[in-house]
Formats: sequence, structure tokens, C-alpha cells
Amino acid sequence: MVLLAPAGWGWAGTGVAHVHDVFDELHRRWRSGESVALATVVATWRSAPQPPGAAMLVAGDGTVTGSVSGGCVEADLYERARRVLDTGTPELTRYGVSDDDAYAVGLTCGGVLDVFVERVDAAGFPTLDEVASARRAGKPAALVTCVAADAGDPPGVDPVDPAQRLGRRLVLTGDRVVGSLGSERLDAAAAADALGLLAAGRSGVLRYGYDGQRRGSGVSLFVAAYATPPRMIVFGAIDFAAAVARIGAFLGYRVTVCDARPVFATARRFPDADEVVVDWPHRYLRAELDAGRVDGRTVICVLTHDPRFDVPVLELALRHPVAYVGAMGSRRTHDERRKRLREAGVTAEQLARLASPIGLDLGGRTPEETAVSVAAQIVAGRWGGSGRPLADLPGPIHRPG
Repeated sequence: MVLLAPAGWGWAGTGVAHVHDVFDELHRRWRSGESVALATVVATWRSAPQPPGAAMLVAGDGTVTGSVSGGCVEADLYERARRVLDTGTPELTRYGVSDDDAYAVGLTCGGVLDVFVERVDAAGFPTLDEVASARRAGKPAALVTCVAADAGDPPGVDPVDPAQRLGRRLVLTGDRVVGSLGSERLDAAAAADALGLLAAGRSGVLRYGYDGQRRGSGVSLFVAAYATPPRMIVFGAIDFAAAVARIGAFLGYRVTVCDARPVFATARRFPDADEVVVDWPHRYLRAELDAGRVDGRTVICVLTHDPRFDVPVLELALRHPVAYVGAMGSRRTHDERRKRLREAGVTAEQLARLASPIGLDLGGRTPEETAVSVAAQIVAGRWGGSGRPLADLPGPIHRPG
């Protein structure tokens, strides 16, 4: 079973739209005893329009929730989903580039999608509440589903009809493993590798023999890694921080605004932040690092303009492998800040990670325009983008990864 990330979670490494709607609708219908068909992207190549994990739900009443390609293949998938809903037999379908026939089903972007379609109901997926419970507790989880099986078992293994493997699943929440893929050894191998993907915040396909042998034939398992949302920590309770917090929330980050001045650091001034903290920036960041609440996906934006605040927190942030560290200020402020950081013992390699002055050159002036330039720099850094106009660049639009 392949799901989009539940509310309050993020699908690892993606920005799939309608995330909350798909899971909430799936769980609602599951609890009411309905059967639904779920079509999920399990693998992509080249300029695919959606990453692994994008999903479309088709209910018995014909209602559709979510999307896998932005309209290229949804009509065909709808018919397949209706068929799977009737038969209960899962289907794995590959969509590639459409041919010269204008009515052919394919992807005009030049990409390739593998989409797994299955029926979901309480009888076939009794462990869905395990996922929902992890969601409510804010715990990471991995869902492992058999999406393909080669015909015939290798010698020495009890014969199993490959069709009986399709749709079998494991649910991993913390130390708990629920379900089975058909073999204890396969379950153990898949669980170990799925935990590795979960730790890395990645989803993907694994291949095993029917009894867990690590080889290229047998069964294909899609691992959906669920993780808590990445964090954005904004230091400095200024007008620009409100705009950065707003766009950070839009991008799916859990946003914290921190400032040592209680008169400025208020929830009313930052309605889009998940939390507003009154504390010295470096002291707050140190506590979050010690508690393990800052990781390699965390982005840190220092907007304080005051060396009493920004130098200590930047010194700390640059010594840890977070995803992004940016600091606002003029070029004169930037030069003075770098001098102070070097005096504090920050190395040249660590300083090279500092995005200062913060953001890309978009020519913006307002807090909102500045926030867009900051968000653009964060996204470009995450995916290896150049920040240049796409019209000036050759090759595919969507980068692999």
C-alpha cells in the first residue's frame, strides 16, 4: 500500500500537492468500511511530472482525490482504478512519452512513470490505523509494498503464485513491524533496508529474491518513507521574518521564529509560524541541537542584523551539517560578520556554506519579494538548481533525485 504523507508529516524528499487530502480521504473512507482504489507513482525516469509517492484516490462513488501527473494520464488511470476496484487485482502500469497519435496516453514532458494501482479497504489493509497512529504521535514510519513479482520461484523455495505477493505490505513504526511480505527472511531484509531509507529520508524500490535474497529478480518492493516535516528556524522577529515564515510554511516546513525580545516575538505577529520562541538565538539553537531536533534537512535563516545575536548563532549553525544557513544584511554587514566569525574560529570551509547576503538576486524590495528570493535559494540548494532562467538552459527541466 502506497500512501501520501499524512497531515503533519512530509513525504521524504518531495513536494507533492494535496498530501493531506489524499490521506485524510483514504482514512475516512477506510474507517467507514468503504473500498477505494489508490494509484501511486512508485518509480520515475527523466522529466517525470511527479516524484515517487504522488497518488490519486478513486472512490466507489467516482470521486477522485489527488493527481499523479497533472492531467496527462489521469483519465486512463481512472479507468484502471475502477477496474481494480471491481476485481481487487492490483496493476502496475508504465506510462512513457505519448506517440504521434494525439489521443495516445503518455507524458508530453518526456518522462516515464511506473504507477501501482490497488484496492484498499479494512479487510485488505487492517494495519492502516498503525500509520494513522504514528501520524498522530508525530513519529516517522515506513510502508513497504510488493508492487511486482516475477513468474515462478527459484529452486529450493516453496512455490508461491507471484500474484499472491502483489499488494502484501509491511508497516514500520519505531521498533514495531506489522504485516508480512510472504517470508520471514524477506520481511527481515526489507525491514532492515527500509529503516535505512527512512533514516536517509528517501523513498524507493528494492529488489529481492522471494526469500529475501539480495538480487535483481524476484519481487519489487516500494518503500514509502514518512518523516516529520523539515524545520525552518528564523532568527529575528522583524517584518522580513513574517514573510519568510509564511513562505516556509507554504513549502512544507515546520517554522519556528526565535528572538530574545518578547515585545517583538509574539504569535500575533507571526501567525504562519508553528511556534514563536523568546530566547537568545544561540541558546535556543544549542538546546535544539542537544535534543536532536535539528537535522540535515533543517534550514536556518538569520535576519537579526545585530552581531550580538547573529554571530553566536551563525558560529553554532555553521559547525553542524544543516541543509541551509543564510544571513540577512548589507555587504558591509556581511564583511564585518565574516571577520567576526573567523575570529571565533569558524573555518573557511564552514564559512563557504553561509548564504550571505541571503537569497538570490531577483531585484525584490518588499519583505514578500525578499522571502521569495530566500525560498528560491533554499529550493535551488536542495535540488542542485542554478537559479538561472530555464529558457537559458539546455536539457531536462526536472533534475533526477
